[in-house]
Amino acid sequence: MRVIRGLPEVADAPVALTIGNFDGVHRGHQAMLSRLTEAADDLGLVPAVLTFDPHPREFFGPDTAPPRLSTLRAKFERFAALGVDRVHIVRFNAEIAGLSPRVFIDEILVRRLHVRWLLVGEDFRFGKGRAGDLATLRAGARSFSVEAMAAVHVAGERASSTAVRSALASGDFDHARTLLGGPFTITGRVAHGAKLGRSLGFPTANIALRRAPPLTGVFAVRVHGLGDAPRTGVASLGVRPTVAAGGTPLLEVFIFDFDAPIYGRRVSVEFVHKLRDEVRYPDLAALTRQIHADVAAAQDYFAGAH
Repeated sequence: MRVIRGLPEVADAPVALTIGNFDGVHRGHQAMLSRLTEAADDLGLVPAVLTFDPHPREFFGPDTAPPRLSTLRAKFERFAALGVDRVHIVRFNAEIAGLSPRVFIDEILVRRLHVRWLLVGEDFRFGKGRAGDLATLRAGARSFSVEAMAAVHVAGERASSTAVRSALASGDFDHARTLLGGPFTITGRVAHGAKLGRSLGFPTANIALRRAPPLTGVFAVRVHGLGDAPRTGVASLGVRPTVAAGGTPLLEVFIFDFDAPIYGRRVSVEFVHKLRDEVRYPDLAALTRQIHADVAAAQDYFAGAH
């Protein structure tokens, strides 16, 4: 799969395109991408995705935008697995935000991407002030066809990034899995930390996070990428209020029965069960006692045939 940052001056091949943020690539997104690749195959077109970074909500309201469910890399890996051949990732800025719907159609879709078939959600909005909608697209689509996709409902609820965030925030990982079509994971490279966990008797694999995560607390987890089978453990995800003031988000994982150097390894942490919220303790002794309790609780959880 080709990942193209920005837009070409002139397209090199006609495409079947869908547009969106696809945060989390949940089952609604998966249905759209499946329809995209099906139509591209039928029409002999390149299946392509147009997405933006930052998300428009992050551009217009950086302090109120919701946390992301997935990194760009994780999202693109899902695109490739679902059959997408090309991704155009465009920086969302004032210039893009100021394009009229007419210019967006003529300049972006027709001239620079050579869209021949377009799939959008039925509530799709675009252009300056979100003035463009499905009717605008169809009225302006002289050289390509437009298909609208209805929302996908799972277990009586619309599959959406908002619904996934809500499930994660409440610790309902079964429902999050249902909406996502698989477990919620955070993937990254193991980095050196302050070695505090090791000094307390619980060496951790640390994964730095560029952005605030959609959940915080202490969790029973499975760690993938350290062998043929996942390894169980307990993870703390948050700002570590006991040891750092105003800390940045960090994922720390104590892997059971494992003590090998894995710095630089790329691992995927699957969140299975929430044990508790993040708490500030009065001292390291109290924190150490709680870590012992967390480890025991996670081991009991996994021992209970989960």
